[in-house]
Amino acid sequence: MKTHTQVLVIGGGVVGCSVLYHLTKYGWSDVMLVERSELTSGSTWHAAGGFHTLNGDTNMAALQGYTIQLYKELERITGMSCGLHHVGGITLADNQARFEMLVAERAKHRYMGLHTEILTPKEIAERTDGLVNTDGIIGGLYDPLDGHLDPSGTTHAYAKAARMGGAEIVLHNRVLETNPRADGGWDVVTEQGTIHAEHVVNAGGLWAREVGAMAGVYLPLLPMAHQYLVTDDIPEIMAILATGREFPHVMDPGGESYLRQEGRGLCIGFYEKPCEPWALDGTPWGFGHELLNEQFDKIEDSVNFAYRRFPVLERSGVKSVIHGPFTFAPDGNPLIGPVPGLRHYWSACAVMAGV
Repeated sequence: MKTHTQVLVIGGGVVGCSVLYHLTKYGWSDVMLVERSELTSGSTWHAAGGFHTLNGDTNMAALQGYTIQLYKELERITGMSCGLHHVGGITLADNQARFEMLVAERAKHRYMGLHTEILTPKEIAERTDGLVNTDGIIGGLYDPLDGHLDPSGTTHAYAKAARMGGAEIVLHNRVLETNPRADGGWDVVTEQGTIHAEHVVNAGGLWAREVGAMAGVYLPLLPMAHQYLVTDDIPEIMAILATGREFPHVMDPGGESYLRQEGRGLCIGFYEKPCEPWALDGTPWGFGHELLNEQFDKIEDSVNFAYRRFPVLERSGVKSVIHGPFTFAPDGNPLIGPVPGLRHYWSACAVMAGV
C-alpha cells in the first residue's frame, strides 16, 4: 500500500467506486480507495438496483440521466456486465396536482435533452399488459431510460475501470483517524498504516457520520430501514417474457411504492410514511453484510394499497424479503461537494436516488 496519494476515497460502495473511476477518467491517476471490508459492503449489496431520471431537483435529474448512459460506457471499457435492463418506467399520477407535476417534469426533461412522454390511463394499461389497475389514475410519465441493474456488478465495473486508470484499491483496511496537516492535506491513519493524502473524499455510506466525526464535522444524514419484497414466479410475467419483452418499472407515489420485474416475478419496495430510522447512535463497524429482521407491520397499509393497484401481487407468493438500511439527508438530496471549513475535504454521502 502506498503512503502518499493525491486523493484518498474512503468507502468502497457504488458511490466511492464511482468517484474513484471519475477521478481517473478526468486524468488523476495518483488516487486510491480504502474500504474497511469488501467492495459493496453496507448498503450497495442489498440495493434494489433501480435507476430513473425523474427527480424534483434539476441537478439530480441531470446527474441521474448522465449516470444511466454511463453504464454502457463502463461495460465497454471493462468488458464486465452491469446487468442492465432498460425496460422503461412509468410514474403514476392519481391526483391533478401530481399529474401537473409530471407535465412540468416532462417539459424540464425536454429542455435537458431527455425524451419522456405523458401517457393516458389507457396507454398505461396497455404498456403494463393490464397488470396495473388504472382506477383513479389521471395519467403518467413514461421514461424509456428507466430500468434496473446489478449493483454489485456495477460497483466492480467501476472499480476495474478505476484500476485500469491507475487507481489503487485497498480492502480490509478500516480508517481510524483523519488528521489535518498544516499544508492543507490529511494524514489518514488506517489499520495498515498512515496515508498522506492531498484530498480526502468521505464516501463512507452507512459510516459517513463516523468518518466525518474523525475530522470534526457533523454530516446531517441518517440511515433509514428500507424494505422490499420479491415474489415467486408469476404466470403473467412469464407470458410477457415469452414474447421477448420485459415488464416496465412502475412508480406509484400515491401508494409509496415502486414495482419492477425480478426474474420471472416482481419486486416491490415501499417508502412508507411511518418510516424507521436505524442506528441512531452510530453504525456498528462490524455491520455490513447483514439484513434487518422482517417488519411487515410497518408496510401493512402500503401492501394493501399495492394489492389494489397491482392485483396480481395478491395472488403471488413472497420468495424473499430484503430489509436493510441506507442513508438519507433531510432534503432527500446527496451531500456532495467540498465540506465548508475543512480544506481539501469532500463529501459524497447520502446518495439514495437509485443506483
